[in-house]
Amino acid sequence: MAGAQGGKQRDTPGSKWLLGSVWLLLMISALGVVYTTQESRELTAKLEQAQRHRDELRYEQERLLLERGAWSAYSRIEEVAQKELKMHAPTQDERVLVPARR
Repeated sequence: MAGAQGGKQRDTPGSKWLLGSVWLLLMISALGVVYTTQESRELTAKLEQAQRHRDELRYEQERLLLERGAWSAYSRIEEVAQKELKMHAPTQDERVLVPARR
């Protein structure tokens, strides 16, 4: 009757230990996949938020550069008017009020 049980193997303490070890490693691996997937999602969300913030800062920088250019253009005009054209703001005596037409 030894041939009738030819396909079966006896459970030995070593095979149970091996099966338990493989199962434990499989569970650890599965938990690792879940953890890394969650970390990846969180990091992707942070990246998208950082990119939006970067875009807002670029817009603000462009706006400030335009504003600085406008202010520097005004001060440049004032400088040329004073130095090269010898212009100045009128004093109280130099101001003339023109009546409005009706």
